[in-house]
Amino acid sequence: MVILFNKPYGVLCQFTDRSEPPRPTLAKFIATPNVYPAGRLDFDSEGLLVLTDDGAVAHRLTDPKHALAKTYLVQVEGVPDETALQKLRAGVVLNDGPTLPAEARALGAVPDGLWPRDPPVRFRKTVPDAWIELTIREGRNRQVRRMTAAVGLPTLRLIRVRTGSYALDDLKPGESRTVAA
Repeated sequence: MVILFNKPYGVLCQFTDRSEPPRPTLAKFIATPNVYPAGRLDFDSEGLLVLTDDGAVAHRLTDPKHALAKTYLVQVEGVPDETALQKLRAGVVLNDGPTLPAEARALGAVPDGLWPRDPPVRFRKTVPDAWIELTIREGRNRQVRRMTAAVGLPTLRLIRVRTGSYALDDLKPGESRTVAA
């Protein structure tokens, strides 16, 4: 079984939380027993999370040897120029080593169908922001955020829209659907 879930901002990618006070977890949204996230999204990231009860599917989605493409919509502080995009495309050096080359393109406007975030991203009159689409084939901790920061474009909002052949499509935050493995 494979469940596609649009993880809202401020939800942990696990079913329990021992912190006080407890933070929202997947248990608030997913009632299906014995499914687990195949990969993670940070507490402050949004979008596609794939859950499964199939170990082979989870392995295919998470094992670095498969170099599965993961696509993100990224709202950044600043305006990406071709130099910054080219650095992302070539791969950037992070403190844990160089990244693989990424696919990166500037988006002309706020992506269609994008829901408002609660709470909203901070707005600064004197600092422009823009959206880029970034596809990576690794899954290091906070990798997209670190990559955009490395090219001078700090991430304000991060939404995963695709993992391999699985896509977020029209799922709203907090919604899920079961699909074929």
